[in-house]
Amino acid sequence: MLVWFLPLFLVLLMIGLPVFFALLAAPGALLWLNGQEKDLVLLYRNTYNGMDSFPLMAIPFFMLAGEMMNRGGITMRLVEFSQALVGHFRAGLAQVNILSSMLFAGLSGSAVADTSALGSMLIPAMEKEGYTRKFAAAVTAASSVIGPIIPPSGIMIIYAYVMEQSVAALFLAGIVPGVLVGVGLMTVTNVMARRNPGGFPELKRRATWGEKGQASLKAFFPLLTPVIILGGILGGIFTPTEASAVAVAYAAVVSLFILREMTWRDLPDVLGKSALISSVVLLLVGAALAFKTVVALSHAPEALAAMILSLSSNPLVLLLLINLLLFIVGMFLDAGPAIIILGPILGPIFTSLGVDPVHFAIIMSVNLTVGLATPPMGLVLFVASSVSGERVETIARAILPFLAVEVFVIGLITYIPAISLAVPRFFGFL
Repeated sequence: MLVWFLPLFLVLLMIGLPVFFALLAAPGALLWLNGQEKDLVLLYRNTYNGMDSFPLMAIPFFMLAGEMMNRGGITMRLVEFSQALVGHFRAGLAQVNILSSMLFAGLSGSAVADTSALGSMLIPAMEKEGYTRKFAAAVTAASSVIGPIIPPSGIMIIYAYVMEQSVAALFLAGIVPGVLVGVGLMTVTNVMARRNPGGFPELKRRATWGEKGQASLKAFFPLLTPVIILGGILGGIFTPTEASAVAVAYAAVVSLFILREMTWRDLPDVLGKSALISSVVLLLVGAALAFKTVVALSHAPEALAAMILSLSSNPLVLLLLINLLLFIVGMFLDAGPAIIILGPILGPIFTSLGVDPVHFAIIMSVNLTVGLATPPMGLVLFVASSVSGERVETIARAILPFLAVEVFVIGLITYIPAISLAVPRFFGFL
């Protein structure tokens, strides 16, 4: 009877129950009906135990650092830096939007923060320059998925915690895939502008070397953030969790004393916002780990593994099928809970077939992250809709060319392991 927990969970999601409550209600109801009251107590106890973890402390710290930097005027400096570098390209401001997302990813690691921070600034600016609002919102939503791929990444911290992998290895493995997604989005934007030049603003003049130098100086301290985080971790100076705390301290110094865009009066609001976002993520993690308890009790992983292996013995075929499954899951479920639920089921299967654990982690993380911008339930679509005032359905249609590029990059990552593994192997993590 317990095997019905997943269909019930999907039904609860479809009727509009929040993910957190659906993750607990579906298995809880079935355990109660099955007379397993002891396991019911264990289920809700594991919700707290799932959050009570030292490695997961990195998530609220990184979110606080990102919020501080956003309030401290750092987002504007990254946009100005991007404008100086690529503002003269075809569809220049759209290219600036994508490059800014790549740079912002190294600060926050959050797709939602990226959409909210950059969207509120760039969507009105793009509309004023002559872009349609739906295109501006679609570019913002599509590029924001780079946030959780390029380190630091909240979902990779979750994956490393659940699957007992090295956070540093996953961070390094995400660099090239994240850049590939960004370059792919910039390429398709350029192609769209060439095919329909009348639908895009005219080319702007190229920034002078002096303007580029000035923009680089303004962005210098913000751009040091990922260098400090990765450098400290790779150098053995601090752990990923300690790195997140260092990022907060650095963000506070830069925002309060160097750039002086944030004041002490802003701190309560910054702390409150980051605490609210962090609590949502950690509650989902706790509920998903509790959900995982029932997954184990139901023996569903063994049954699913047997079913998957019965389809084909060829790892390449199975990877294609799993990518399709993950893409569909990503349409309805947030990346964090999906990783906690499916990671322990799928990871060991593909590891036994010879797929490197870090490689599979990146396949899963990137696929589910792209799901954040995929209709009908992609979270960043709703954030982009809120910021732009455009309907979700309209943005979903406009985002399709960008999603096609991201799906193509997922294919490259899946079948060319070196894209994910070259950097961690170079630094000795493999």
